[in-house]
Amino acid sequence: MAAMPGIVAAAVLQKSDDSELKDTAACEGPDFDKDRSLDGLCAKLLTTGFQATNIGLAVKEIERMRAWRLSDVPITENEDDDFKSPEVRRNTKAKIFLAYTSNMISSGVREVIRYLVQHKHVDVLVTTGGGIEEDLMKCLAPHKMGDFALRGKDLRPKGLNRIGNLLVPNDTYCKFEDWLRPILHKMHDEVDAKANTDDAFHWTPSSMIDRFGQEINDESSVYYWCHKNNIPVFCPAITDGSIGDMLYFHSYKRPGFIVDIARDIRLINDEAVKAKATGMIIIGGGLVKHHTCNANLMRNGANFAVFVNTGQEFDGSDSGARPDEAVSWGKIRMEAKPVKVYADATLAF
Repeated sequence: MAAMPGIVAAAVLQKSDDSELKDTAACEGPDFDKDRSLDGLCAKLLTTGFQATNIGLAVKEIERMRAWRLSDVPITENEDDDFKSPEVRRNTKAKIFLAYTSNMISSGVREVIRYLVQHKHVDVLVTTGGGIEEDLMKCLAPHKMGDFALRGKDLRPKGLNRIGNLLVPNDTYCKFEDWLRPILHKMHDEVDAKANTDDAFHWTPSSMIDRFGQEINDESSVYYWCHKNNIPVFCPAITDGSIGDMLYFHSYKRPGFIVDIARDIRLINDEAVKAKATGMIIIGGGLVKHHTCNANLMRNGANFAVFVNTGQEFDGSDSGARPDEAVSWGKIRMEAKPVKVYADATLAF
């Protein structure tokens, strides 16, 4: 029998050096015969591999940001007197920013976000114009299930708007306009009543959203609970959607309504700068991702970060950028252990 060629043996039967793997966990998925609990499933995600492992790592990162206390770190020489008390330090938590694109509110993830703000699990929200209006619209009429394959030219004559496999009737937007129109007039009245006084003011996106949450007065609303629990919501693109349409119509009927976005940039930056530690949970990309990260740049980066999106970095977009790119900008701290989950957030969040 001929001997195996040496080059083949060297290539195929090369001896392993697994000394560095001694303490590494084995790849193993959940065993439902032993444990069917949610905690058991989450624990096994870590060793399932691929994006399941990244979800498991994201869970751990969020657990760390929620568990952090100022008492975990030593008192610095320039520490404020107010934060030297052991009790105060034990009760000072990381400030958690939750950012999400409008399609999360379009979908059933809205109910997850509502739960989080209702029970004060997050401290600051950042979203887009659609992320505001669709929450309010759902209090007036539900979105309906559809199909990705429904054709636009068939839906348009019926007044049905498609968001992926969801449908929003035009009538819902009409109901939203009927609801919002008198509120905008009231808000305009309040500005005019204080014009040329020491209490003169303009509405900011965050103060408008707080007012909308008060006016909707519906416990199914994310922004009702934000108003009730004093959780600020930042939306620099509040005019990019139906609310912008309403402001456009209002400007013809009654010019002079001003939205002050400059004040809100100070407010969101101060939320980050004045925090002893921050965590970012960013669902999706685009404006909400950059706006949240940029606020944390003002404090030399967030201490904790989880990104969930399907974006890729090959095109140089901020949406697809991995957390390590944010480290280079000072938006996430160098010692942090950020996680990116490549997944549809309706599955992962």
